[in-house]
Amino acid sequence: MKRMSGEAKILIKDACKRLTGYKRRRYQADITMEYFDGSAYKAERKMGWGRESVTKGLKEAQSKIRCVDNYQGRGRKKTEDTIPGIKEDIISITEAQTQADPAMKSSVTYTRITGKSLKNALIEDKGYNEEELPSENTLINMLNRMGYNLKRVLKSKPAKKIKEVDEIFENVWKTNRESDENPESLRISIDAKAKVKISEFSRNGKSRDQEAKKAEDHDMNPEMKLVPYGILEVLSGMFFIFLGTSFETSDFIVDCLEMWWKKTSLAYPHIKELVINLDNGPNSASSRTQFIRRMTEFSDKTGLRIRLVYYPPYHSKYNPVERCWGILEEHWNGEILDSVSKTFNWACTMTWKGIKPFVTLVETLYKKGIRLTKKEMKPYENRIERSNTLPKWDVLIESKVT
Repeated sequence: MKRMSGEAKILIKDACKRLTGYKRRRYQADITMEYFDGSAYKAERKMGWGRESVTKGLKEAQSKIRCVDNYQGRGRKKTEDTIPGIKEDIISITEAQTQADPAMKSSVTYTRITGKSLKNALIEDKGYNEEELPSENTLINMLNRMGYNLKRVLKSKPAKKIKEVDEIFENVWKTNRESDENPESLRISIDAKAKVKISEFSRNGKSRDQEAKKAEDHDMNPEMKLVPYGILEVLSGMFFIFLGTSFETSDFIVDCLEMWWKKTSLAYPHIKELVINLDNGPNSASSRTQFIRRMTEFSDKTGLRIRLVYYPPYHSKYNPVERCWGILEEHWNGEILDSVSKTFNWACTMTWKGIKPFVTLVETLYKKGIRLTKKEMKPYENRIERSNTLPKWDVLIESKVT
């Protein structure tokens, strides 16, 4: 057995501490063979190393077979890993009550749900027993790990609140759940993003370039504006972006829907109902005559029963598609969008749930202010069925095609 000086012992022990797993065991085995005649007992007594670890390293060196370390299997498992299916159930409950960043500048989300209400929903809606569920604090920690921020922010409070807000939310959640559980129903979320000014504007973005990009001093007089309109297939995560060069009108919105359905209808031959989550924007409100006419015509063209399910006024950030816009803004805010082609290409490279969007440039010129008279609107009003309790927020359109 070779002699080891005190200085060499300190250096060897220090070097061993810097290694982990297989590399540490191999190093311990080499030192044990060199200085301690291959005795794990002597290595433990002289160096303070664990005998089992040294023995494993010696066997690995002799057999030339490496043991795989399952570090993830050690320690206490997370609650979502010990209760089968609870993570998916929590997501299905929480998603309906989650809003995007009110400023639309990031992918941060905020949720209305608390630990107590989440526990009650798991018991009442998902069939769990109270004994098998963790505490309310643990449920809150699980929400945090899943990316649902429970902190309230000032801008998430609506400017105004109508008396039907809670009833409208209950209707949205109930209808969405029924659609998601119905194999013949498809749910989508639609809405526009703030117009994108095409010019050398900074847009308050940041980049990692060696030199800062140079932009105009003032964001005034853009060369043109693009109107991004999004259609999100909520369950599949497929996201479609339509960049309009004209105005956001009822005709533009329904044209986007028609282009989307033309691209995707072959994937949904079994779908008979289309549930659309949307807000009360002026061009897609249920009181907008041109929108209702075009949606009725869209229903007849496709043979789909269409249900328009609106979020309450001043609560549009709960619409799922809004979160996609937050991701897009984070994605391109460090770039100077000085051309339509650059804006188009940047939109193509964002991802939502790991999927790149389908982006279409819409160059049709749209006319604003198209309205129908009461006489012109009467046949379309006869075609639609409004909710008895929420006539503005829940509208059903039956197709003539059967």
